[in-house]
Amino acid sequence: MKIRKGVVTAAGWGTRFLPATKAQPKEMLPLVDKPLIQYIVEEAVASGIEQIIIVTAWGKRAIEDHFDRSFELEYALEQKGNTELLTQVQRVSTLADVSYIRQKQPLGLGHAVLVTKDLVGNEPFALFLPDDIIDAPGPCMQQMLRVYERQRCSVVAVERVPREKTASYGMIKPNRIADRIYQVLNMVEKPLPEAAPSDLGIVGRYILTPEIFDILATIEADHRGEIQLTDGLRRLLSLQTICAYEFEGTRYDAGTPMGLIKASVEMALRRPDTGDELRAYLRGLNICQGSAAVSSAP
Repeated sequence: MKIRKGVVTAAGWGTRFLPATKAQPKEMLPLVDKPLIQYIVEEAVASGIEQIIIVTAWGKRAIEDHFDRSFELEYALEQKGNTELLTQVQRVSTLADVSYIRQKQPLGLGHAVLVTKDLVGNEPFALFLPDDIIDAPGPCMQQMLRVYERQRCSVVAVERVPREKTASYGMIKPNRIADRIYQVLNMVEKPLPEAAPSDLGIVGRYILTPEIFDILATIEADHRGEIQLTDGLRRLLSLQTICAYEFEGTRYDAGTPMGLIKASVEMALRRPDTGDELRAYLRGLNICQGSAAVSSAP
């Protein structure tokens, strides 16, 4: 069955960005000149996803406004003759068929996925976590969809993780079946380095079969009162094959201030409209402050 629907989870508090996220969604923080969630929606559209379901919460109305039309703004831009910006603004509102559902309590990622059950229906779907921005030669989800078409099972995106950072990831026990493709034999949530079954950690892209919904409905909350997706995937693994795909591209953890800063700098350096000026600025900082690292900026 073709993957038609994509779920984007955007209901978190964004506490690591406080006070910036006190009155605005974390997903609306800018990465160069676009909000984080727009990169995710653009990836989904470029991957052939037809319908996007965004899970929001109280205080997230700015996300809906962003993907809606703003007649007043469009009129103002038209009157000023700013056709380039007008085109960009209009494009955002026509990117995709977007629907919204609220997670009324912060009960974890597994619960956020579960609330989309009726909208997704009985079909496989793609899942995107906006904290992970993946810059790739071809959209990460598009790469994963090719794996799904070949293997016909749930697929999780993975990348190599330094051993000292395994406690920040769900780590898999893999069995290699093809280039960059692994059968998942087991998964461990945030293990200490000595307990990690490999150096392959799960990141924020998934293709899931609909059976995950019934499983998540039976998962007990953890000590924080949250339903964890990893617990649901581990139970799904006892019923179905799950594959892992080591995607091509660079992942930025935009869910942390430093990760967002790194993503902004590196992506701005690669853009023709900002790269040269930013590179010159960074080299100027090196002259003034003696930072050897800045002088090697690409």
